[in-house]
Amino acid sequence: MSEAAQGAPSLLDRSLAFADRVVPPPSAWAFALRIWLAMVLALYAAFWLQLSGASSAMVCVAILAQPKRGQALSKALYRFVGTIVGAVVAIVLIALFAQDRVLLLVSCATWLMLCVFTAHFLQDTRAYGAMLSGYTVAIIAIAHIDAPQAVFDAAVDRVAAITIGIVAITFINDALASPSTWRALRGTLDGAVAATRAFARDTLAAGDPGSERASALIRRIAAMRGDASAIAGELDDGPNRAAGARSAIAALYAMAASARAFTAAADRLASPGPAVAEARALCLALTRDGSRDSAVQAAERLRDGLADTVGRGADLGEILALQRAVDFARNAVFAQDGVEALATGDRPLRDVPLPTHRDFPVALRGAARVGIAFGTTALFLIFAGWPATSFALVQVAATCALSSITPDPKAFARGVLIGMPLAALCAGIVLFGLLAGVQGFPLLAIAIAPVVFTACFLSLNPATFGVGFILLVFFPVLLSPANPQTYDPQTFFANALLVVMAALILFVTVRVVLPISASRHRAFALDSARRALIEALAGAGGDATTRTSLNSDRLLQFSQWSSRSGAVRAASLDRAFDLARMEAAAARAHAQLRDLAGDPALARAAEAARDGIRAVDRRAIAASARGLLAAGPQADRPTRLAIARAASDLATLANVAATQGRFLRRLGLKAA
Repeated sequence: MSEAAQGAPSLLDRSLAFADRVVPPPSAWAFALRIWLAMVLALYAAFWLQLSGASSAMVCVAILAQPKRGQALSKALYRFVGTIVGAVVAIVLIALFAQDRVLLLVSCATWLMLCVFTAHFLQDTRAYGAMLSGYTVAIIAIAHIDAPQAVFDAAVDRVAAITIGIVAITFINDALASPSTWRALRGTLDGAVAATRAFARDTLAAGDPGSERASALIRRIAAMRGDASAIAGELDDGPNRAAGARSAIAALYAMAASARAFTAAADRLASPGPAVAEARALCLALTRDGSRDSAVQAAERLRDGLADTVGRGADLGEILALQRAVDFARNAVFAQDGVEALATGDRPLRDVPLPTHRDFPVALRGAARVGIAFGTTALFLIFAGWPATSFALVQVAATCALSSITPDPKAFARGVLIGMPLAALCAGIVLFGLLAGVQGFPLLAIAIAPVVFTACFLSLNPATFGVGFILLVFFPVLLSPANPQTYDPQTFFANALLVVMAALILFVTVRVVLPISASRHRAFALDSARRALIEALAGAGGDATTRTSLNSDRLLQFSQWSSRSGAVRAASLDRAFDLARMEAAAARAHAQLRDLAGDPALARAAEAARDGIRAVDRRAIAASARGLLAAGPQADRPTRLAIARAASDLATLANVAATQGRFLRRLGLKAA
C-alpha cells in the first residue's frame, strides 16, 4: 500500500468530520431549546390572558433571541421602551389624522424616517429601540387605519404582548442558565489583550507592522463593544464590570497607537539615548508581563525618566518618544485594571464612553430610503386596489427599518429575500399539513419546534444569520396562532404573497434608492475626519480618550470600505491613521496648553503654540514646543511632565504636517 493511501483519512474519519461540520454543537441545541420554550410559554400566557394579538408575544421572543443573557436583557429593555414610545405616538397620530388617510400615512412615514435617522447615531440595542419605535407606529396605527376607534385597545394589547414576551424569555434564560455575556466577554477580552501585546511587541522590537495589521487589531477590539454595553444589567455589579470592559477596550486602542508612535519617534532619532533605550526595554517587558503592579511601576519609572530628561533640556524628538512610552505604560495599567474589574466586579480606575463614528449623509440617505420605500409602496397598493394594504405596509416598514441599522443592508436584504419565502413555506406546512384543522396547544407547540430549532441554528452562523432571523420572526407572523386557530387558505396565501412582495421591495430598494458605493462611503468618512480635524485644530477637539475611541471606529469603517488594491489601500490607510493621530494630538495639545497658560513663565510660549496649531504652521508649532522645553529645567516635576505632554503632541502635529502637507492642502487645510 502506498504512503498516500496510508495517509488518507478513512471513511469513518471523513464521516465524523462531515457530521462535526453539519451537526450543531450542544450550545446551539441549548439556545434553540430555550427560544422554543420561551416562545411556547409566551404564547400560552397570551392565550390565557385572552390578548387579541397573542402571536405578538411569540414574535417578541423570536426578535429577542440572543445566545447570551445580557444581550437578551439589553435588547428587551430597549424593545419595551421603543414599544411604549411607538404606541403613544400611534395614538397621538390617530387622534390627529384619523379622518385624513393621506396625512396619517405621511405622518407615519415622517416618524419612521426620523426614528431610522436617529438610530444611525446610536449603538447596538439603543439603535434597535429607536428603530422599533418607528415601525411600531405602523403596526398599531396603519394596521387599524380602517378602525381608528380600536387603536387604543390595539396599543394596550401590543404593550401587554411585548411585556409577556420579555418576561417569558427572561424567565427561561434564568431558569435554564443561559450563558452570561460577561463570562464570554472575559475570554474574548483576554484574547484581545494578548493580541495587542503581541502587536506592540512586534512593533517595538521589529518596527511598525503597518496600517493594515493595525486595522485588523482595531477590528478585533471593536467587536467587543456590543457585549461591553450589554453586561450592565446582568448582575448587581454589572455596571462596574461594563465600565471595566469599556476602560480596557479604550486602553487597547491607545496601546496600539502608542506603540506605533514610540517606534516612529525613536526611528527618527539620529542617535537614541539611554533613556529611549530604557523606555523601549520597559515597554517590551510590559508586553510579556501583564500584571497591573508591573505596569504601574513601569509607568512611574518612565515618568521619572521623562521628567529628568525635560530637566536637562533634551531634544524634542526624544521627548516625543519618551512620552509615548509613558502613554503605553499608562494604558497598560488601564487595560489590566479593566480586565480585573470585568472579572471581579470591583470599580475600575475610570469609566469612559466608547463613542462610534456615524456619517450624517449615510443616516440621511438611510432615512430617506425607508420613507421612499414606504411611500412608493403605499401609492402602488392604493392605486392597484390591493386588499390587505395595511398588512403589506407594516411588513415593508418593518423590513426596511430593520435593514437600516444593519452594517450591510444589501446582505440583510438577500437574507430577507430567502427567509421570507422559507418562512411562508414552513408556516404553510405547519398550518395545513401538521395541524390540518386540529385545535390543541400541545400539538401546536410540537409542530413549531423543528422550524424554531432550524431558524436558531441558522441565526447562529454569521453567513446565514439574516435567513435564520427572518425565518424565526416571520414564521410566527404568518402562522398567526390564535385561540381558536383559524384555517383560511385564502387569507394565508394572501399574507404570504404580501410578505414576499415586501422582501422584493426591500431587495430592490437597497440597490436602487439612494445607494451608497464604497467610494462614497470613503468620501463621507474622509469628510467627517476633515471636519473633526478642523475642530481639533481650532481647540474644540474634546476629550482625548473619547477621541481615540471615535477615531478608531472611523478608521475601522474606513478600512472596511477602502480599495482592495494593495498599494492604494496601504496609502489610504496611512493617510487616515495620520489624520487620526493629528486630530488626537491637537485635542490633547490645546487642553494641555490651556492649563500651561496659567503659568506666567509659559504663557507666551503656550499661546504661540495654540496660534501655530490653528494656522497648521509646522515650523511655528515646532518652535513653540522647543520654547516650552526651554523652560523645563527651571520647572518642578508636575510642570515638567505637563510640558512634555504638550511638547510631544506639538511634535506629532509638526511631523504629520510635514509628511502629509500635500494631502492636508487637498483637504482645504493650508499647512505651512
